[in-house]
Amino acid sequence: MTRQTAPQFDLLLKGGHVIDPANGVDGPADVGIKDKKIAAVGTGLAVSGTVVDVSGLYVTPGLIDIHVHVYPVIGPEGVGFQASVIPDAHSFRAGVTTFVDAGTSGPTHFADFKTRYIDKARTRVLAFVNIARDGMGDVEQDPSQFDPKAVARTARDYPDLVVGVKTAHYWTRNPWDAVHTPWASVDSAVEAGDLCGKPVMVDFWPRPPERPYPDLILQHMRPGDIHTHVFAQQFPILTEEGPNRQNPRVADHMWAARERGVLFDLGHGGGSFWFRNAVPALQQGFPPDSISTDLHMGSVNAAVLNTLHTASKCLAMGMPLQEVIYRTTVTPAKAIRRPELGTLSVGSEADVAVLRHIEGPQSYIDCGRARLDGRGKLECAMTVRAGNIVWDPAGLSMPLWVEAPERYWRVPALQGV
Repeated sequence: MTRQTAPQFDLLLKGGHVIDPANGVDGPADVGIKDKKIAAVGTGLAVSGTVVDVSGLYVTPGLIDIHVHVYPVIGPEGVGFQASVIPDAHSFRAGVTTFVDAGTSGPTHFADFKTRYIDKARTRVLAFVNIARDGMGDVEQDPSQFDPKAVARTARDYPDLVVGVKTAHYWTRNPWDAVHTPWASVDSAVEAGDLCGKPVMVDFWPRPPERPYPDLILQHMRPGDIHTHVFAQQFPILTEEGPNRQNPRVADHMWAARERGVLFDLGHGGGSFWFRNAVPALQQGFPPDSISTDLHMGSVNAAVLNTLHTASKCLAMGMPLQEVIYRTTVTPAKAIRRPELGTLSVGSEADVAVLRHIEGPQSYIDCGRARLDGRGKLECAMTVRAGNIVWDPAGLSMPLWVEAPERYWRVPALQGV
């Protein structure tokens, strides 16, 4: 009797151009997957298992979006922020295998979030925990809700899921008073971050002179903390010299904050990305550390659409393709302190995006309803999550219908017949 040997790979992506910034790979290579792990990356890998021809396409690690909202309600009672998205409906079609919920849930409802949503998603879902006990919504305006100890306890209880702390939306217009002090939310979040040893993501509205933006990034935030929405209209990231905003340059406080280790996340959202800030910043060598969407139902049908559409705007603004991949894989993984993600290293979980780069003219809009005419667009041809093909709309992994196997032609018996 001849012993049957197991195939070397379960899935082989053959003939593509691999961009794996974590490992310095940028060129033609095959990717072999076995037992839900990356088994090999290299040229001329032996054909075995299911073979998918990805010639003419880019093969990258599964993308990571560190600012989305996927917890649709605040607790079983159903009050609070209800505009979140279903992860699997928006991730895989954009080559994303990891979503990070940006503080939709606070400590009170995190167990509910895990049981009803995180555990049921095929997308890997991680989370920043809101500094407000009851999560995103009106309670973010109530300092009595800010509970660093409860947040730290939640981080300890769910170490595989919680990547940090979120502060957002606090006291943007009303007068200050003895209860609502300028830095209450930010400082409470930083205290929680200190207690649990994790970064803080800050969504912020500057209100000088009591709460100026430079003080946030130079005094209150720590190295490794993340300022999201960096290109929103309200932030003085540029100095404006001359009439009609001529010759803007990146402000000194931005360079100083980056030097001290503060991270800047794009966080597009429905109102937080403006070309008038982003284009000059990129032209002067100040890109976002990570490219994210702030995806929710208020942004998904507006300027954001999905992670790849936001990444394509960076292409159109002049960011090289390899850097776009770097800032949607390596840098977000580092920001959330999960370096095992965003890589095609042998032995890592097989999360892979197969992308099509369209190099022709493309136009994009920002949150101020202004247009950029540029070049470059990314589309997702296939997504692999934990070794399984979860997105393949053009049938790259499927036979032509006339060549389909016997099961394709077999009509199942009617029930009861």
